[in-house]
Amino acid sequence: MSEWINRQALLANTGGDRELAAEVLEIFRTQVETWGRMLDPKDEPARWADAAHTLKGAALGIGASRLAEVCKIAETTGRSDPPPSLTMAAVRINDIRDCLLPTMDEAGQLQHEFAQFSEFRAS
Repeated sequence: MSEWINRQALLANTGGDRELAAEVLEIFRTQVETWGRMLDPKDEPARWADAAHTLKGAALGIGASRLAEVCKIAETTGRSDPPPSLTMAAVRINDIRDCLLPTMDEAGQLQHEFAQFSEFRAS
């Protein structure tokens, strides 16, 4: 894996419980589906800054520090005065999307791995 998600950080955040880690990854994926829709550069900057803020927290929860960092930058940009240009908004949101896709892929892989571990342990 490319380490979009820091496995040690994820397991530390879940007390080493792989089943809980799988649940946290599922929550992350749900957050991305919900809040990712709000990442529209044509929208009010406060709206996509709120989405970036929520995604930043979700990313930190799973150990996805690169995603959290680009979300932090986008959030700061969206809350700046004066508001960012449409071009700058699009750049910041695209930065999030560039990290989001590989992070989601890795989250799915880790969920699968942790589910296999849980099934092995249960048998």
